[in-house]
Amino acid sequence: MSRGLDLFQQHAERERERAAPLAARMRPRSLDEFVGQERIAGRDRLLRRALERGALLSLILWGPPGSGKTTLARLLAQSSNAHFEQLSAVSAGVADLRRVVSMAQERLALYNQRTVLFVDEIHRWNKSQQDAILPYVEDGTLVLIGATTENPSFEINSALLSRCRVVVLQALSDEDIGTIIDRALADQQRGLGMLKVSLTEDARAQLINFANGDARVALNALEAAAQAAIPDEQGLRLLTLEDIAEAYQRRVLPYDKAAEMHYDAISALHKSVRDGDPDGALYWLGRMLEAGEDPLYIARRVIRMAVEDIGLADPQALPLCVAAQQAVHFIGQPEGELALAEAVVYLCQAPKSNALYRAYGAVREDVERTRNEPVPLHLRNAVTGLMRDLGYGKGYKYAHDFQHAQVDQEHLPENLRGRRYYHPTDHGFEATIAGRLAWRERREERDAGDEESSTG
Repeated sequence: MSRGLDLFQQHAERERERAAPLAARMRPRSLDEFVGQERIAGRDRLLRRALERGALLSLILWGPPGSGKTTLARLLAQSSNAHFEQLSAVSAGVADLRRVVSMAQERLALYNQRTVLFVDEIHRWNKSQQDAILPYVEDGTLVLIGATTENPSFEINSALLSRCRVVVLQALSDEDIGTIIDRALADQQRGLGMLKVSLTEDARAQLINFANGDARVALNALEAAAQAAIPDEQGLRLLTLEDIAEAYQRRVLPYDKAAEMHYDAISALHKSVRDGDPDGALYWLGRMLEAGEDPLYIARRVIRMAVEDIGLADPQALPLCVAAQQAVHFIGQPEGELALAEAVVYLCQAPKSNALYRAYGAVREDVERTRNEPVPLHLRNAVTGLMRDLGYGKGYKYAHDFQHAQVDQEHLPENLRGRRYYHPTDHGFEATIAGRLAWRERREERDAGDEESSTG
């Protein structure tokens, strides 16, 4: 009965493998089949040495989709004869973890076999779920290998992070993807070799290009195109550029609106604008919009660029960016995207100044760190008789009573007398502003002269 059951299980396993997607069937079974990641899995590298010695390490594998995280975890477990358990943080909770721990403890006690727990998308576990695994990693019940596409320093608890080594994987190169595709086409047991599939040169290039370094995406598209292709009289399936384009349907761009790619992309857009590069700015704008970023979020950030990096060097920058935000809100996509494109190109060519940004930063610092003295009496409104008796408004000079509506009087508290916050540049309209504020320099020269005569 037991033998019959074993044969049934073996047959079921073979059927599952046969029915599995091409990407699963072609998963490397040894380091010799593993493609890419030479920086971490090449000769004399940590993971290579660990695999060859059968050593077990708790790891956080951080890298983009399709870069080999799951494969490396399986190979580590396989090399050490450890039992491999896999959970998805999307669906698994503390109850699932307790079940795995219970079985791992039993396995360790009865057979002296350790358990590798692979947690896919571990960044989706909340703090309590991550804390729940700590004791079992600490006492060796489990060897944890977590896979994440997000920066672990943001998403993984520091206590858990300190017990694991972080290994960074990169997106596979085009050459790596090409090698994986060629293997899948040639392999007659796990791949498409029995189907006699081949690719035109431009179809192969497109398959590699659209994969964007993700082996799983490339193999899924290849399998879809191969299954849809009609064999010729010799049974050959030649895949063309059109076949690959249809298999992909629409390119899936790597992006996460709430994580590191989101912040990296907006940083690239902001810096391109600040540096005055319209090509870079338009590219990063397009990358974000095509990946599904909220256009109103981009509009808010573009408005910030107008006030932070242009300011009064071009007073039209802010209203134009606000108008772009209104256009996005009013007409939506895709038409609103052109309004954002217009705004970022305008900001790129506009003269730059962060004088206003620095001025307000200095104001905030003084408000936070210095004594907040009362408003000087001459700047207060005397709206009652008592206020007039107390000197409110006394000595105030009404600007319109003076030539050019310009008056020389102090507007800061006594402890900040003479403090300068705004220093206009000579860029764009700020050069005009600097000329209009030249009275400040004259007052400083006068005050310096008065101070010198008094000390003399």
